[in-house]
Amino acid sequence: MGEQRRTILGIVTYVLLTFGLSTFFYHAILKAGSMGVANGLFVVGLMWCPGVSGLITRLIFQKTLRGVGWRWGRWKYQWASYWIPIAYWSAVYLPFWVLGYGDFHSDVLERVVTVLHLLRLKPYSQAELVVLYIIVTATFIMIPSCFWTLGEELGWRGFLVPELAKITSFTNVALISGVIWAAWHLPLIIGANYHGAGPRWYSILCFTLGIINGSFIFAWLRLKSGSVWTGVLLHTSHNLFNEAIFAPMTRHARVPDYVVGEFGIGLVITTGLAAYILWRRRAELAVVR
Repeated sequence: MGEQRRTILGIVTYVLLTFGLSTFFYHAILKAGSMGVANGLFVVGLMWCPGVSGLITRLIFQKTLRGVGWRWGRWKYQWASYWIPIAYWSAVYLPFWVLGYGDFHSDVLERVVTVLHLLRLKPYSQAELVVLYIIVTATFIMIPSCFWTLGEELGWRGFLVPELAKITSFTNVALISGVIWAAWHLPLIIGANYHGAGPRWYSILCFTLGIINGSFIFAWLRLKSGSVWTGVLLHTSHNLFNEAIFAPMTRHARVPDYVVGEFGIGLVITTGLAAYILWRRRAELAVVR
């Protein structure tokens, strides 16, 4: 069997295995109609399906796990993976905070107190609590949060992206991996509560475009650094800063709800700009066709 044909067969096997293993978790989540069923354990299991499938497929076709990208690589790419989501989320949310949609009261402060347990130590001001919450979330909580995204990244960027890069261009690597990644999320958007405040079709459109844009960022950093950890940090930073910091500190209203978050048009714009910048730098990658 030719090397290219073997690579394609491996990719097809990986995709089928990922969706096959995910079926059990899809069923449980869709039956409940909620991502929170079983305290979120089914979501954790679902997130590990791409990674488990990637490791299995690599062992079947390559008899080794060396190509996953275990090495850390250069620090500058890891730092970039951490701050790029902060930059594009800030560009989405901060204009609304300036316009008065920031919400730094009840719910946020309750989360601050729960996480930091500081009220018994001294009477911290609201501003101090919010700042401390952001610092702790962005550092200490970042580390254990990587466990959840590692499950996905061992598959998407540990297997799919480097295998695609063997047979096609960077543009196609990002597009193909992005479409597959978006399709994997669609059952949750269509049948569960993983969607935005607008119509379901709007959530699907914005999420799909945003995740394809994001795939250019993920693929570029993975191929440039040779490290799967760029994907883990980027994915964790993306989720954590949106779900734990920016979203809970933003007041719900019709206009911002259509712009902010993973299902808003704002992310499509900001990740699109980041994707374009890295796409223009695709010649820096080792494999470009």
